[in-house]
Amino acid sequence: MSKKNETKTLLIALVITVGIVAGGLWWLTKQLTVPNSSLKNSPSSTSSLSEKMSTGEQLLIPGVANQNEQAGVAALAAGDYQKAVNELEKSLQVNKNNPEALIYLNNARIGASKSYTIAVAVPVGTDIDGSQEILRGVAQAQNAINQDSGIKGIPLKILIANDDNNPQIAQQVAQSLAQKSEVLGVVGHWASDVTLAAAPVYQSAKLVAISPISTSVKLSGFGSYIFRTVPSDRFAGSALSRYQINQLKKQKSAVFFNSKSNYSKSLKDEFTTALFGDGGSVVAEFDLSRPDFNAANDVKQAKKQGAQVLMLATNTATLDQALQVIQVNDSQLPLLAGDDAYAPKILQIGGKDAVGMVVAIPWHILAHLQAPFPKAAKALWGGDISWRTAMAYDAVQALITAIANNPNPTRESVQKTLSRPDFTAPGAAGEVRFLPSGDRNQAIQLVQVQPGSRSGFDYDFVPKD
Repeated sequence: MSKKNETKTLLIALVITVGIVAGGLWWLTKQLTVPNSSLKNSPSSTSSLSEKMSTGEQLLIPGVANQNEQAGVAALAAGDYQKAVNELEKSLQVNKNNPEALIYLNNARIGASKSYTIAVAVPVGTDIDGSQEILRGVAQAQNAINQDSGIKGIPLKILIANDDNNPQIAQQVAQSLAQKSEVLGVVGHWASDVTLAAAPVYQSAKLVAISPISTSVKLSGFGSYIFRTVPSDRFAGSALSRYQINQLKKQKSAVFFNSKSNYSKSLKDEFTTALFGDGGSVVAEFDLSRPDFNAANDVKQAKKQGAQVLMLATNTATLDQALQVIQVNDSQLPLLAGDDAYAPKILQIGGKDAVGMVVAIPWHILAHLQAPFPKAAKALWGGDISWRTAMAYDAVQALITAIANNPNPTRESVQKTLSRPDFTAPGAAGEVRFLPSGDRNQAIQLVQVQPGSRSGFDYDFVPKD
């Protein structure tokens, strides 16, 4: 290994830390895509379940609210809806890209009037920025339907729940939501492991849950009340395999994954299966989560075993290790990755070493610039949004359509409507359709890291032709 690569490996932790601090502000206010921040010591991790849910009577996201939003929430808790509306409107004039405030504003406008309620479960305790990204999609859908007189004249209320991206807490949240008879559906959860933990609760309670993020193939056909607006890992694995064989003209890959992540293992397995079927092979696998992980040694070993491509099936928890692989590789072998690699760190820290890396995601704004959704999103939030916001928007749109198709909607009637073979809902980029398995029937978008100015890091994710 060159002296250059040794230096990169030794300094990677320091570079990542400095880079995150320097770039975090830009990513939230200008790009509005999700950093993989880790806030495991957040007070919300130990709070009671009642403190993890709100329709506006309390703030769930710390450190974001201004004085007007705080006053609006206090007014909502006291039942002073008009004051709440006034204060929350002022809050959004100061900070327009705060989705929690917009949701509470729409809830305040409803007041004590009749409404339909759905919930959204987000990982506030571990990923505030990711939570806001999901909430932007939810808030945009709620705001649009309520401005258009609601669902057949009845407005939509949103209940926000914080599950800390923790399987055990997610189960408790799911049980609490199941006991709230007014909740007709749930948008959530984040990690596949978390959604898999909560799914049996929703299935037992006959409460529809639509995940905008979880891609593990284990969710396919899990239950008749479990859906998702993000395509499964089978789609991503196949798309990356075809790209490797048909575009890169390479047969042999080494896969880096996290053995402790259901999502990561799922993507690894689907890519391996697809690559074998396409005439290629995985010649080596490396666990990013093992205690003795060494990027330099693993990349060297991958090359020794004949790898022509490095596939990064990383999840959020091992993104830093994946970045070490990217930098040690030093642009020598082509890089492929799953949707968790669609993160600011890749552009900010990976930099020139990440140029050319191809990432499989469900949606990208540059591929749909003329569609109504991204135009409305930019006007609403003042910047670009990512695929996670789009998939959350689609999940709410699906629930809105299912509720609207029933004169007296119930949890069971919502599920039956979503399960119909002819069901469609207007989404961020075309119609939302579900397969019998509950999976999204939608193609994958491949994007590539290239030099660019949109991100502010001198590199961007751009759609592949």
